[in-house]
Amino acid sequence: MQGVDLIITITDRSRAEQFASWFRSHGISLVLTALGQGTATTEVLDFLGLEATEKAVLFCVAPRSPRMVRQAARELWLDVPGQGVLMTVPVNSIGGSTAKEYLLHEQEEGEAVMERECTHDLIVVIANQGSTDLVMDAAREAGATGGTVIHAKGTGTELVQKFFGVSIATEQEMIFILTRSETKKPIMKAVMAKAGINSAAQALIFSLPVGDIAGLRELDQTEN
Repeated sequence: MQGVDLIITITDRSRAEQFASWFRSHGISLVLTALGQGTATTEVLDFLGLEATEKAVLFCVAPRSPRMVRQAARELWLDVPGQGVLMTVPVNSIGGSTAKEYLLHEQEEGEAVMERECTHDLIVVIANQGSTDLVMDAAREAGATGGTVIHAKGTGTELVQKFFGVSIATEQEMIFILTRSETKKPIMKAVMAKAGINSAAQALIFSLPVGDIAGLRELDQTEN
């Protein structure tokens, strides 16, 4: 399969429809939006003169296109701090030719796929509801600058009890932490040590490679 990416965009909720409309105008059929919350500390928010902001997390699938990422950075003002962060995660396969055609349309004959070096990772933490502070305190001690949390409902808790010997709540939080690759392991180890499966957070954690990225300046200054 030609290179295909999952595009994840994090921005203020007030801009969610603007971002979704931009993706649709570029031939992307399906844009999913989840509501989230930023995790910047009060000290950081005060320093930057910001209020605690509600976030939107947008997910869509598209042919790999660094050109489109650059265009999004320019037209959606992602290089301006506070406007949002866009990242791409490689997709290995799409189930069924009909689904593939629906998701990719005529874009499938896009620009040539080139080898790319991943310099960033997206750490995903699944933890009990109300555990964001515990997770993020541990992550920040290891170098994380911030994250975005969305609420979710878990299933399969009986399997968790079978494998880990503990029961977990069905109300969960998914915490996204975008970080440079060299700080991925320390952050993951810190979260597992302080908010792992045997803690009150009962966190499960994994990471995804990030290909192209836009809005990185915000990551260096405040939350992603």
